Amino acid sequence: MENILKISYQKTFQKTDIQSIEKIKSDGSNRKYFRIWTSEGTLIAAYNEDKKENAAFLAFSSYFQNNGISVATVLGEDLQNCIYFLSDLGDTTLYRHLCDLRKDTGIFPPSMMPLYEQALEKLLNIQTIDIQQFNTNLCYPRAAFDSQSMMWDLNYFKYYFLKLAHIPFDEQLLENDFNTLVAFAAESPSDFWLYRDFQSRNIMLQENKMYFIDYQGCRRGALQYDVATLLYDAKAALPPAVRLQLIDYYINILKKRLPKVAEQFMKYFYIFVIIRIMQAMGSYGYRGLYEKKEHFLQSIPYALENLKWILQNVDLPINIPVLWQIFHQLSQNQNLTKLCEKKLTVEIVSFSYKAGYPIDLSGNGGGFVFDCRCLPNPGQFEKFKKLTGEDKEVIDFLNNENTVNQYFTSISKIIDMAIENYLERQFDHLCISFGCTGGQHRSVYFANRLQQYLEKKYVINIVLTHKMKSFWK
Repeated sequence: MENILKISYQKTFQKTDIQSIEKIKSDGSNRKYFRIWTSEGTLIAAYNEDKKENAAFLAFSSYFQNNGISVATVLGEDLQNCIYFLSDLGDTTLYRHLCDLRKDTGIFPPSMMPLYEQALEKLLNIQTIDIQQFNTNLCYPRAAFDSQSMMWDLNYFKYYFLKLAHIPFDEQLLENDFNTLVAFAAESPSDFWLYRDFQSRNIMLQENKMYFIDYQGCRRGALQYDVATLLYDAKAALPPAVRLQLIDYYINILKKRLPKVAEQFMKYFYIFVIIRIMQAMGSYGYRGLYEKKEHFLQSIPYALENLKWILQNVDLPINIPVLWQIFHQLSQNQNLTKLCEKKLTVEIVSFSYKAGYPIDLSGNGGGFVFDCRCLPNPGQFEKFKKLTGEDKEVIDFLNNENTVNQYFTSISKIIDMAIENYLERQFDHLCISFGCTGGQHRSVYFANRLQQYLEKKYVINIVLTHKMKSFWK
């Protein structure tokens, strides 16, 4: 893949200045993303064999930018090889920012409210762009999120979650409820743009600005679906009170633009919440229960909590007794909770070779030890001597060193192979250590960088220790 990208980059830009390439996690998509380091900075390469989906994404990219929506800039296209290049929006998503702010307390931080309100405002801007400007024949896989599309999502839930989780149900009676649900949802005003996957991982934060990604599934549809997607984003786990406050916020800004539509918004809202949760659970079932990807299994308990809240707090305007009973069964199913327990702890350690190797306390005899002394040493420069691998100046210095990025790419491949093997074999501990001369710059930098990398890629426990931290200051 790296060779293909290098050839495509050279063909597209008439340049050969690629320094390194790193694969980026792509969650539930079959698309593959890569960050490319060049002499002029970084850019993102996307590889997707679905040519119709590529055409939809590129068309919407141009359409959104022309209408003032902040998305990545398309830098070049090599569609013959299913590749296009985008400006790099970084790694900070709305979801990651939320996790970072509440990791110590577990509480939703009040400082996130303005960001979610901003996201809803910008969502409404997207939803209300004039559809007549766009050739909806380019929408993929369908021009509208209509009854057929909804039924696809519900069947996805039935076959990839209920079946794989061994939840019993009467096929015909459940189908009757599906028809009732879809028929009612189809009554909602739907001459708007539906983003389709407006979740917190698809909202990027860069330099105090909000950008949007993964909108290739955009099509005509109802307003409620996207709002439900953001507010019932499973692992974001917004508190119910916050959700209600944000729903009110969205309705108030909607009233200023479309007062008649705003009056009917709540009539259909929880119907679309249910449809979205079921679609997401279908994905968790396929990617988690079938493909055995831990990341998706970890989302199941959060989705079940969302269902519990709906069961206890929402009176639907329609009667779907069989589906309602299935939701009750799911919310009380202990086996699903057991499936989602974390199994592997990865211990990451930075140390000084002068002080000696870290002592293994796990009883497993140790793990990987990577020697960072072969890399450029910030400690040789006076301006870095009182800083550490946690300081931005040192991080920027090391990030700009080609050998550092090559080293990290190489070790990450080894560690990926080990973690995936350990998860498959249900091991519970892996130790990874980084050593440098003083245990202050390079080893600390690599330990922190690996932690960030693994947090984005795997659902595991991570314990980070800097052995020399007490001597830094």
